[in-house]
Amino acid sequence: MKTKMMKIIAIAAAALMLVSGLAGCGKNEEEGKALIVGFDAEFPPYGYVAEDGSYDGFDLALAEEACNRLGWEFKAVPIDWNAKDNELQSGAINCIWNGFTYTGRENEYTWSTPYVDNSIVIVVKKDSGVSSLADLAGKTVMAQAASSAVDAVNDNEEFAASIKELVELPDYNLGFIELDQGTVDAVAADIGVAKYQVSTRGDAYVILGEPISTEQYAVGFLLGNTELRDAIDEQLKAMAEDGTMIEIAKKYEDKGLVLDNLCLCND
Repeated sequence: MKTKMMKIIAIAAAALMLVSGLAGCGKNEEEGKALIVGFDAEFPPYGYVAEDGSYDGFDLALAEEACNRLGWEFKAVPIDWNAKDNELQSGAINCIWNGFTYTGRENEYTWSTPYVDNSIVIVVKKDSGVSSLADLAGKTVMAQAASSAVDAVNDNEEFAASIKELVELPDYNLGFIELDQGTVDAVAADIGVAKYQVSTRGDAYVILGEPISTEQYAVGFLLGNTELRDAIDEQLKAMAEDGTMIEIAKKYEDKGLVLDNLCLCND
């Protein structure tokens, strides 16, 4: 009788350990989740290297806040923008969150809800004599390679046909060096990037009032990854609703972020 009772106790203890183990595995699996954000480290105000060498930017701050709310690990991974698709498909990153244009790419990724209205604008030297898109006829325009600015220029067929050349460079720092040197006549960029570059370079540059195009930003995930998208999308909407998104955005106003462009907050 004693031996039988000991066996029953042992079986019960083993079952309890198994249930506890399974519960623990589920918890650890949840806590072990990570959001690995691919971003361009030279794309302020959305992603950039701060003075102390850390990664900063409006989009990275949103991503980190989302992870804090979910109890996930946040990882920011600087990438070559030209290689963003390879990075996403290989699993080196699991989202692209960095002023990433949704408009025109709707079927290429699984997207969050768009959260920023953006426009592609032109920056020129103040003394260039250029005051409209028409004035750039026969001139050279720079845009970041594989960016929505390239698409915007090419999609604006009348404008694209009028200019001499569209020069694609790896990043906007190089573009503005070329503009300084007169190698290019204008830079096509997202409005936030343009505002940042102009504000940090004194009063030598102006943004033309006429945009090339308008678009929206969203977070891009591997096509079909609706589970990750849904988790992040829920947090984005919550941040917009409870005011956190605006509070985060205010920290980047001096970097060129336009608060009125936060479309998710204005819905």
